Amino acid sequence: MLAALVVVLRTVALICCGHRAVALENLALRQQLAVFRRTSERPPLRPRDRLFWVLLAKAWREWRTALIVVQPETVVRWHRQWLRRRGTRSSRHSRPGRPSTNAAIRRLVEQMIAANPLWGAPRIHGELGKLGFDVSERTVSRLLRQQPRPPSQAWRTFLANHLMSLVSLDFFTVPTLTGRVLFVLVLLSHHRRRIVHQGTEHPTTAWTAQQIIEAFPDDTSPRWILRDRDAIYADVFCRRIATMGIREVISAPSSPWQNPYVERLIGSIRRECLDHVIVFNQRHLRRTLTRYLFYYHGSRTHLSLAKDAPTPGRVQAVTDGDVIAFPEVGGLHHRYERRAA
Repeated sequence: MLAALVVVLRTVALICCGHRAVALENLALRQQLAVFRRTSERPPLRPRDRLFWVLLAKAWREWRTALIVVQPETVVRWHRQWLRRRGTRSSRHSRPGRPSTNAAIRRLVEQMIAANPLWGAPRIHGELGKLGFDVSERTVSRLLRQQPRPPSQAWRTFLANHLMSLVSLDFFTVPTLTGRVLFVLVLLSHHRRRIVHQGTEHPTTAWTAQQIIEAFPDDTSPRWILRDRDAIYADVFCRRIATMGIREVISAPSSPWQNPYVERLIGSIRRECLDHVIVFNQRHLRRTLTRYLFYYHGSRTHLSLAKDAPTPGRVQAVTDGDVIAFPEVGGLHHRYERRAA
């Protein structure tokens, strides 16, 4: 450091005495000598070396005569690169792009993803809306991996026109720990997506008809019931629902897409509950489904219900308190509410 200070003072003294060219040439040679002393092979050029020659080229017209370590064109290229970098820095915005998402929303979405791995962007967006966060679904999608779009549903016109008075029903099976097969009857009301279920080991036609009567007592029976061509819906079943004033809509053979709502519901029950539980017996199955349906009716958001639950809930304000998670279905899902401290 002291040697460099002495060289600078001598250069300034020579310039002041009228020996400007000699002083600058001496300074250029000393700088190149220092570069060669760094290594025995090809010496590396540091940014300050390039800056030195760029400034020297602007201050001394004969700088090319003292240049040994590189070609003069290299110094010119260094100067142009410096000009481009300076222009890029001056034209760059301080905060490029759209504003970033609020950190609190990011953390909450990360918590929801970690606690509810079965949820997608629409479900999380619905939960955020009920908690009073004003954020778009597209923003939530950016925080998640891309989800495949659900297939389009058939019979859309008919189902939309009869939404208020239409019920779908179907069976699905659940194997137990010991290998027994339990049958679950699902009845889905299309209006608010409410579910009535009943499980048994050996369903019969009379038992199935009795479940319809118990599910819709008095004058609560729907006008239409949508079902497939299972042999269990025999004459006893058909006569029983006919006395209740219910008309049947029967899907084509091997066409589950003609009964899409209940098929999608059965898939949701499996993906969100039964695929993660080992069923011991019929009592355990009924208790598990009861807990899931309590969550399904009270907390689970639905795309067809404007991302509300079958039992409507109010939208909480940000001032209502902190966001608290309540486990549902044994911790497989969570319900989020704002509670005052």
